[in-house]
Amino acid sequence: MKITDVLKYKNIEFKNRIVMPPMATSKSDDDGHITDDVLKYYDEKTSSKIFSCVIVEHSYVDIQGKASKSQSSMASDSDIEGMSKLSSLIKKNGSLAVCQISHAGSGAKKEITGMDIVSASNMENPAFKNGQIAKELSVEEIHEIKDKFVNAAIRAKKAGFDAVEIHSAHAYLLDQFLSPITNKRTDEYGGDVYGRIKLHLEIIRGIKEALGEDYPVFIRMGAGDFMEGGLTEEDSVKASIEFEKAGVDVIDISGGMCFYKTKETYPGFFDTISKPIFDKVNVPVILTGGVTKGTDIVDILDRNVCDLVGIGRSVFKDSNWIEKEVGPLLNK
Repeated sequence: MKITDVLKYKNIEFKNRIVMPPMATSKSDDDGHITDDVLKYYDEKTSSKIFSCVIVEHSYVDIQGKASKSQSSMASDSDIEGMSKLSSLIKKNGSLAVCQISHAGSGAKKEITGMDIVSASNMENPAFKNGQIAKELSVEEIHEIKDKFVNAAIRAKKAGFDAVEIHSAHAYLLDQFLSPITNKRTDEYGGDVYGRIKLHLEIIRGIKEALGEDYPVFIRMGAGDFMEGGLTEEDSVKASIEFEKAGVDVIDISGGMCFYKTKETYPGFFDTISKPIFDKVNVPVILTGGVTKGTDIVDILDRNVCDLVGIGRSVFKDSNWIEKEVGPLLNK
C-alpha cells in the first residue's frame, strides 16, 4: 500500500495513510475546558492539511479519572462548546476529527482529583509506581463508569467530532482491566481475557446503542505490556476480534503497562504486537511509534503490519516536520 492510498471502511474515509495520534498538551484550564492555547496548538500542527485523521489528546470522562492538572474534559455538558471549536478547526484543516475519551484509574492522583484512586483490583499500578494502592471497583461502580464513557461519547458527537476513541492503553483504567498484571478479579470482570474485556465490550455496545451503528468508534489498545506476566499475543488477538464483533471500527495499537515505549526504538517498534492483530481483523489498524523521517512511513506500510501510520513525537517537537518530510512523498 502507498501513503497516498485512500482507505474506506464503512462510512469512514481516510484520504491517505497518515494519522496524528493523541498526545497530551496540558494546555486546558483547571476545569478541563479548551483554551485558546489548545486551539493554537492544534491549528499549528494540522495547518499543513496533510493528516487524514487527527485523534485529540485524551479527555477524562469523570473527575475521578483525571490524569493531570491541565487535562481536557469530556465529563460535563459545559465541555461541548470548547470541544466544538476544536473539532471545527481540525476539520477546517482537512482532517477527520476524533475525540479520545479516558479514565486514568490508578493513574490518577488524589492531590489533583481530591478523590481516592480506583482500579480493576486493589493494588499499586506497576507502571506508575506511585506508592498508591487503588481501591477495587465494585460492579455497581463499573456500571457507572461505563455510563460515563457513553455520555462522554454522546458529548463528542454533539461537539462535531467524526468519531470517538476509547482509551485502553498506557496503563490507564481500561488497560488495567485488560492486563492480567493489574486485573486480579474473580468476578465476571476478571479471569480470562473475555472477562477482562467485559467492560470494554459494554462501553462499545453502549456507545453504538446511543449514537447508532454508523457513528465510528476507535479503540486505542495496549496490545502488549512488555513485562513479565503481561498480556499475551494470543489474548491480544482474541480481544481485538471481540472488539470488532462488538462494533469497533478502527484499532489503534500502542503499549500497555510499558506506556508508549519499549526498549526498541526503530520505526514502528510496536509492529510485533500490531502484526498478529492486523492479520486477524478486518477493521483498519493504526500503528504509531519511532517515525523520525518521512520514508519511515513507507517502510512501515511495506511491512504489512498496519493500515495507517501515526506520527507523534516528530510532529510534537516540530510543527513543520509533516510538511517537510511527508509533503514531498504525497506529491510524487
